[in-house]
Parts: sequence; C-alpha cells; structure tokens
Amino acid sequence: MKLSIRPLTPDLWPALEDLFGERGACNGCWCMYWRIGSAYLKQASEINRKKFRAIVNHGPPPGLIAFEDELAVGWCQLTPREALAWLDRSWVRVDDVQVWSISCFYIRKGYRRRGITGALIDASVKTARAAGAAALEAYPLDRTLSPSSTGTGFVSTFKRAGFKVVAHRTAPRPIMRFDLRKGKSV
Repeated sequence: MKLSIRPLTPDLWPALEDLFGERGACNGCWCMYWRIGSAYLKQASEINRKKFRAIVNHGPPPGLIAFEDELAVGWCQLTPREALAWLDRSWVRVDDVQVWSISCFYIRKGYRRRGITGALIDASVKTARAAGAAALEAYPLDRTLSPSSTGTGFVSTFKRAGFKVVAHRTAPRPIMRFDLRKGKSV
C-alpha cells in the first residue's frame, strides 16, 4: 500500500469528515477525549465536531492524516502535550522535557491491520523532530494485559518503532517515549 501522510490543515477537513463518518469516529469523540476527558460524552457529537474543526482552522495542524490515493484511510492526533489539557492534567508527567504526544489513531474499516498505524507513527517521529520537540510520547494499550480494543495503538507497535516504556499510569497503560534529540528511544 502506497500512503501519503499530510498534516491536517483546514483544506483537508472534508477528508477527515469522510474518514470519521457521521458519528465522528469513536462514539462522537472527534478527538476531544484527550483534550477534555469524558466530558466529550456529555456533549453532542456535533459540538465535539465544531470544537475540533475550530482547532483545525486555528492551527497548527493537530495531527496527521494518511491517504491511499485521494481516500483518507488513517488519522493520528499528534500535538504538543500541553495542547491536550485533560491528558496533561490527568496523566503522570515523566519529567519536564518538552514532549509531543501521539494520543489516538483512527483507521478506516477495511484498512486496519495493513501497517497504517506504523506509518503514522514513523511520520509522527519525523514531524515532531522537525518541530523541535525533545521527545515523542504515546499512551498505548498492552494487549498482553488487557483484551480491550483501543484507539491509542498497542505497545507492540510502538516497540517496533523504537519507543520504550518510561512510566505506567496503570499496568496495561504505559507511557512510552522516543527521544528525538538522539534519534533513539529513551
């Protein structure tokens, strides 16, 4: 599969809407969970959509969108950790290093298990490094400890990309990091 991965800019909003569908991906989240926590469930999906669209319109791009030809097939929220208020407030900070966060993925049905998540992780490393971030964090699920499904990716995928566990929020939810200053995992 030949993918092109681009930052989500306002001109690509229709492609994201098509990818997420009417419901807004995961239960109408529209990538608001890591910004406002479970409060996204208390407001209508349309409100989440409007708030996320405002974030996209205001910039900088809040993530990356993967295309096969002109079809959006994958999404990765990628942003400085501070832009994700709920995450920054609720999850352990490992240290004071200026990090960017990969907080969630959404892959189109029919395209899952085809390497899109790995391609988005690789593009995220390059994007965060180019932006001057010191490290890139992720909050995946350890499938060996929980059978749950996840929109945050799996530990095994991040390990293959060179990320290392640096802390745990809970046993199945580690904080993984890639040190961008050295080009190696922490």
